[in-house]
Amino acid sequence: MNSPAKFHGTGAFVDTLKFKLIIAYDGTNYAGWQVQTSGVGVQQRVEEALGRLFPSVKRIHSSSRTDTGVHALGMVAHVEIPKAELRMPAAKLALALNAHLPEDVRVLAATRCRADFHARFDAAGKQYRYFVWNHTGMNPLLRHQAWQVPRKLDLAAMRAAARLFLGKHDFKSFAGTRNYEMESTVRTLTRCELKRSGFLLTFIIDGDGFLYKMCRGIVGTLVQVGQGKIAAEDIKKILASRDRRVAGMTAPALGLVLWRVFYKPKRTSARASGLKSQLTHEHRVG
Repeated sequence: MNSPAKFHGTGAFVDTLKFKLIIAYDGTNYAGWQVQTSGVGVQQRVEEALGRLFPSVKRIHSSSRTDTGVHALGMVAHVEIPKAELRMPAAKLALALNAHLPEDVRVLAATRCRADFHARFDAAGKQYRYFVWNHTGMNPLLRHQAWQVPRKLDLAAMRAAARLFLGKHDFKSFAGTRNYEMESTVRTLTRCELKRSGFLLTFIIDGDGFLYKMCRGIVGTLVQVGQGKIAAEDIKKILASRDRRVAGMTAPALGLVLWRVFYKPKRTSARASGLKSQLTHEHRVG
């Protein structure tokens, strides 16, 4: 892993080391992940901790955003740290950052990564999980991490409906409204399933990308299928309509967790490496 040379404000190039961070947080007290003009984002807290250890580090780059009240167990970010400021073993970085973070934010891992790694642009997909407590009495230990749905639900109907989300679809009917037009609202889901353990329901959704409030729109609709308010077979019609008003409700933010971000390993074949070397040589001599 070669160290990239980062252009510094003084006009000099600084040798830096790039690290991949895996971050977990309880989003209850935050206005989402991203740095906010009003309210506090989780990103701000992580950048403040980095700034205390490495004064020239001002910004980190994440794999995605989460909304107000949404949690994460596997948020991924990358940061470049000047070699001259890294006065600790790389293995101690997560521990050092956690010493400067509030208790509801933790860096679970901090590892050296490729100089060309990008937390957002190299991401191949994500897994979200949504938790529902399906009982008339709320579990107080999950009051900030699960949506209480007291009525009995038809799990068979919900599972049948969940299968209809699999594959490549236009998910505009399940996305929240943005103040700008999306280039594309087509996404591919490779997993959409429901598990039950006692009164706790877990929705597991894997996809190559997610629209604003898309997971919460899917879960809210599936819950209403379970309540008998929407027929399972209507999911196809709702997808085809591309109209948010036709789908079910948006589930509350508190039950949603960014569980994991998927990355495909970058592999360069010997032939490709040789061709790249040849083209570079030809460019230099030409």
